[in-house]
Amino acid sequence: MLDKYVYKNNQKMRLGYTTGSCAAGAAKAAAQMLLTGKPVPYVELMTPKGIRLNLEVLDLCFSKDTASCAIRKDAGDDPDVTHGLKVYATVHKTQEAGIYIEGGEGVGRVTREGLEQPVGSAAINSVPRAMIREGVEEVCRRFGYQGGISVIISIPKSRELAKKTFNPRLGIEGGISVLGTSGIVEPMSEAALIETIRMEIRMQHTQGHRYLVLAPGNYGLDFLKEYNPALLEHCVKYSNFLGEAIDAAVEYGFQGVLLAGHIGKLVKLAGGIMNTHSRNADARMEILTAHAAVLGAGKETAEALMTCVTTDEALDILKEAGLLEGVMSRLMERMEFYVNHRSGDAFPCAVITFSQKHGILGKSARVEEIL
Repeated sequence: MLDKYVYKNNQKMRLGYTTGSCAAGAAKAAAQMLLTGKPVPYVELMTPKGIRLNLEVLDLCFSKDTASCAIRKDAGDDPDVTHGLKVYATVHKTQEAGIYIEGGEGVGRVTREGLEQPVGSAAINSVPRAMIREGVEEVCRRFGYQGGISVIISIPKSRELAKKTFNPRLGIEGGISVLGTSGIVEPMSEAALIETIRMEIRMQHTQGHRYLVLAPGNYGLDFLKEYNPALLEHCVKYSNFLGEAIDAAVEYGFQGVLLAGHIGKLVKLAGGIMNTHSRNADARMEILTAHAAVLGAGKETAEALMTCVTTDEALDILKEAGLLEGVMSRLMERMEFYVNHRSGDAFPCAVITFSQKHGILGKSARVEEIL
């Protein structure tokens, strides 16, 4: 158990560690057992966040040819459905040098383009892969082994659990994904997060700012750095809670709001969706397809749009069909309508949306006025 905490909304909440950390810890421990022939009851792992974990190693099994073990997932005080799952690593030596990482039972397979890993690959994201590789390489250096190591990650009890997630819809089949960019799970209480957002908006007003910039997350902040860095002084990240952020802007008396975000999030706004977390609503492809159909998209184009995994993939289809500009014009109108509707027309609202592949996709009518 990780004995580290954060405070959110005056609540002490315990941190946990990701499935990626579990996979890396299990792989590191299994590699050490394979190379030494001795049990490893605990394994140390440095996470990308800079927090060192001391993980209990479970279900040890090793011989001269192979070794396997498990690390139990601990999500801390986060309501994570994977809490308590055992993540296993099985390793054996290979003739060719290098670390070879593969997914076994319970680790999903990527079946559609547009996700982080290529089609056919195990759904083990890039940061966990790097953690696994670095941990095994560290063991190989320590014990003077210069050959290769094959690592198979498995999460046996996750196959049924995966059906309750968005993985099947995204094209990840047969299990869950091995995730985590920091190696650490930070508890996310929705009430606490909303209160934090409200507090930051209130602080903007207290500092004398009367025009507020809202961005869903880091993609939006990165965009603003390039588009107009001065806007960052007025900016608050709202995560998925756009409706609550607009409510706070009304409550604290702002004179205008500029919303800047990636199309993957903001396309939902064109359908009136104010909480953009995927567990609450998606409808990205339904919204894009509906507007394309109004502009004359044929059945084949509509079907292609509805099967897309990412918005960039859908934008490519719209562009090829000559519909991108028209669809974006309609979407911007609807986005601006819904943010003004939520604010009760208390102040002018404007929206800019973009994608990393296509750049700026649209600006609503009042962008220049707000700027």
